[in-house]
Amino acid sequence: MMPVVVGVIASIQIIQKGKSMENNNNNPYSLGLDKNAANYAALTPLSFIERAASVYPNRTAVIYGDIRRSWAETYQRCKQLASALIKRGIGEGDTVAVMLPNIPEMLELHFAVPMTGAVLNTQNTRLDSETIAFMLDHGEAKVMITDREYSDIVAKAVRMASVTPLVVDVDDPQFQVGDLVGEMTYEQLLEEGDTDFQWSAPEDEWQAITLNYTSGTTGNPKGVVYHHRGAHLNAVSNIIGQNLPPHAVYLWTLPMFHCNGWCYPWSVTAVAGTHVCLRHLQPDKVFELIESCGVTHFCGAPVVLNMLLNASDEVKNSLTRTVTVTTGGAAPPAAIIEGMENIGIKVVHAYGLTESYGPSVFCAHQEEWDALALEQKAAKMARQGVRAPALEEVMVADPETMLPVQRDGRTLGEIFMRGNNVMKGYLKNPSSSDAAFAGGWFHTGDLAVWHEDGYIEVKDRSKDVIISGGENISTIEVEDTLYRHPDILEAAVVAKPHEHWGEVPCAFVTLKPGASVSEAEIISFTRDNMAHFKCPKQVVFAPLPKTSTGKVQKFALRSMLKDLG
Repeated sequence: MMPVVVGVIASIQIIQKGKSMENNNNNPYSLGLDKNAANYAALTPLSFIERAASVYPNRTAVIYGDIRRSWAETYQRCKQLASALIKRGIGEGDTVAVMLPNIPEMLELHFAVPMTGAVLNTQNTRLDSETIAFMLDHGEAKVMITDREYSDIVAKAVRMASVTPLVVDVDDPQFQVGDLVGEMTYEQLLEEGDTDFQWSAPEDEWQAITLNYTSGTTGNPKGVVYHHRGAHLNAVSNIIGQNLPPHAVYLWTLPMFHCNGWCYPWSVTAVAGTHVCLRHLQPDKVFELIESCGVTHFCGAPVVLNMLLNASDEVKNSLTRTVTVTTGGAAPPAAIIEGMENIGIKVVHAYGLTESYGPSVFCAHQEEWDALALEQKAAKMARQGVRAPALEEVMVADPETMLPVQRDGRTLGEIFMRGNNVMKGYLKNPSSSDAAFAGGWFHTGDLAVWHEDGYIEVKDRSKDVIISGGENISTIEVEDTLYRHPDILEAAVVAKPHEHWGEVPCAFVTLKPGASVSEAEIISFTRDNMAHFKCPKQVVFAPLPKTSTGKVQKFALRSMLKDLG
């Protein structure tokens, strides 16, 4: 805890010094004036949609199937929804939970909910009811907005939760599978709002704007709180990092629930671009929309890029325009980057965490790389990169001394960050917040090397998190499920490389004496008790190697997995 105290004292001293200097009558630039409405406004991404609607009211804001809405129409719907929520008693400090695919309503909620002063909690559509119920209770959700596609899971979660949120259904005419489980529909709620509603910006830009949950790598997921300032700045940082031009046409392949779509709901709006919504990720549909809508940019985990690369030649050859994709999550193999470049898709590699609003490091392109052979160029681009414009500092350092490692591309250290696009903190978890910010830096827990040119390259993770298709999987959670099987004595889970998903869970289990159970039966058991993407894809029956204190040696399991091939 000492580094935290020292860091806080140092910050206070800097602030006090700044105040004393500002108030010093000998300083001719103090002017003797305070901030006022004429020269200061709290930063918030809400200002982006107001500007887009006032400057470009007739430009297309949203495309979804047959739906085409202008910025004026989209802004009006956001304001009216905010009014309706306020009439329902929603305001500052309240949580509005959302379980939606990439449809226009999901975009609208990124503006409407913060307009009320409330906090938007976008939930992972791949989670199980038990986890959703935990998040509803932990965030004290007052409203839960869902979709037919997830009605069974959400209905069960609401029954399990202690809170009793107002459940609202999005009745998407393009997807009529599943039941309506709410008290009203989204459009009915919208109709309750005033068409002339005037929202107010937050007085304090550090006010919470969204709540995003981690994947619970050490138990229950932690609630990461974003603030208006960080959301505004990271949205602008994305524009520079991915070179978003005015009126960019952005295809939603990245889930908007994931770190608020890496802040791109706000980034694309800031450039008065067009949001092309896509409910289900299908390679053929991606290429079709790129051509028909004139898509210029999209984002996605490496698994998405791999899906596109493995589309039929006929589909891939239909691409006639250059598109830029930003990828992150697991590090993309250089071969994937090379393959994307070959079909006309420019790759920008980014790195970040839920705690850093998504992308906080970009692999900024250097002109001299263009002279390299494609294979060498792809290897450069596969590195995580350098700090994004909104991030003040990033370093690779010894996790104990917090001294930077040598920039030799070999010495391993932990990635540390600090800046305005680092989370406000963990909800109701001060001890974890203190640990994350110890020494005045955010501790990422990711291990990397630092290259001579200043680019960082992630090599491993200090924890045993598995990143599969861009989603984090807790090995502890999978192990807990395995231990509930009546025939399993011991279980441990490690990551197994996978061509499609990047990584998948592999379970090592020891059965109870006299027990007999197959690999298929164990996998089926886990699929009945947790989200399917978290389930082991392979089960190895073997004694678990342990230390003298009884701790499972996971490095030995990884070595065994390599030997198995």
